[in-house]
Amino acid sequence: MWKSPVRPTSELDEEAATESRPSATAEEVAAFEEGVFSSPNGRYSALRAQRPGVPKRAQLVFALSLAIVDLGCTWLAFFLAHRLTEMNLTPRLMELQPDIIVGPFLEFLPLPVTQSLVLLSLFSSQRMYQRRRPLGQLDEIFRTAKLTTLCTLLTVALVSLFLRDFVYHRTFLGYAWLLNIIILTVGRTLHAQIQWNAQARGIGGDRVLLIGGGDSGRMILQRIQANPKLGFQVIGIVDNSSTRSILNVPILGGVADIPRIIDEFAVDEVIIALPESTHQELIGIISLCEREKVGIRVLPDAFGIMASEVTIGYLGGLPLVTVRDVALQGWRLTLKRGMDLVGSALGLVVLSPFLMLVALLIKLDSPGPVFYTHERMGLDAKSFKILKFRSMREDAEESGPGWTVENDPRRTKLGAFIRRANIDELPQLINVLFGEMSLVGPRPERPVYVEQFRQMIPRYMDRHREKAGMTGWAAVNGMRGDTSIEERTKYDLWYIENWSLALDIKIIIRTLGQWLLGTNKNAY
Repeated sequence: MWKSPVRPTSELDEEAATESRPSATAEEVAAFEEGVFSSPNGRYSALRAQRPGVPKRAQLVFALSLAIVDLGCTWLAFFLAHRLTEMNLTPRLMELQPDIIVGPFLEFLPLPVTQSLVLLSLFSSQRMYQRRRPLGQLDEIFRTAKLTTLCTLLTVALVSLFLRDFVYHRTFLGYAWLLNIIILTVGRTLHAQIQWNAQARGIGGDRVLLIGGGDSGRMILQRIQANPKLGFQVIGIVDNSSTRSILNVPILGGVADIPRIIDEFAVDEVIIALPESTHQELIGIISLCEREKVGIRVLPDAFGIMASEVTIGYLGGLPLVTVRDVALQGWRLTLKRGMDLVGSALGLVVLSPFLMLVALLIKLDSPGPVFYTHERMGLDAKSFKILKFRSMREDAEESGPGWTVENDPRRTKLGAFIRRANIDELPQLINVLFGEMSLVGPRPERPVYVEQFRQMIPRYMDRHREKAGMTGWAAVNGMRGDTSIEERTKYDLWYIENWSLALDIKIIIRTLGQWLLGTNKNAY
């Protein structure tokens, strides 16, 4: 009989476990959907058995409704493209070539018909009709744009091959391509929002059985509970501990009870969170689940390499996991510095009137200097003076440095607003211009805190292999303010070891979006 690798949970542990944790990242959410648990870019192998036969009604309704949305968006895009072409080009074309005109929409039917067939085939092959969990909106937009572009190219190739006498203006095709991307993105986004809102209300979700009530199981449970839009409803936990429930989810029995629990509670998915179990124990549990024909997801023992990019390779037919440390170096470092110079200089020029207005308001709001400088630790653990708009009273640190908390009484009236809107960080564009910081990177800490954290958190000092940033991967995922330093460190290390220019651009866009929409978590 398998025994839980983690000690039984006491009542004190129960209370501590209910503390708020950060929500799941887009990558962790994607990992749940793909049937693996992984770092945001590096995936670890996992076992998954799909329930055979006819899919559940909710899954079928989702796939059919999304396909209808895609077809409707495609035809609408071609119709609008025809109207735009007809309005904008016909007079000029008739002057230049009187024999060439834009005919009625029905004459162009081969294009939308072919595009519809290609789109359904390509989107199906790329799993675009599988029930989605909440991914990052930018990821969804880029994926839709990429596949739509490929659909358009394939449509043109097929029409040119089989309908050689078919004539259309390239401007019409350009409009159709652009409108397809825009309308499909909007349509699929609205469809996804409706789906996620339904799942948050318990409609069309998956009934999940969690196997393992240790630290790993708790982590998964907290992620699911913090993100109801995932569509997972944990109906119970399998664990041999003496407690009756974990985070208000009942323990339904031990491993031997798995077949009964799956049948009695109509379980759709099983998540196995036993990273310390032996191979034989894991295979035995998977075998029990497979007999019941449910989906299986396994959380592997990979916490020691969570921050690194992981790839699967083969040696003589044997799968090998390769852990790759991808730090910034060479031309990548030059490219990042170039983006910092251009971005900071442009930002200072464009924002200069606004920055002067903020400086004036700070001066009028409370006595004291406009700027606040203090020591932070950056690249190679070297100290520098970070520049911020002052948001607190002059005597805020008379008793020594301290963490800023929600509704901090030390803030000025204007300071509360500029901190919430992250306006106080804008002077750091000067730090970026002078090379002390980067636009994107781990957020810098004070030396006194760094000394504490380096003794508490493994690999904490690896954050200082790169320049500190105005924003970062941890920041855009809500890891700021009064949040777990361990969690922040994981996000920072992943960013450092998986850097790319596209990732920096993505973080900057997400940061700007959060600032403009006021959705920045834990900003106070």
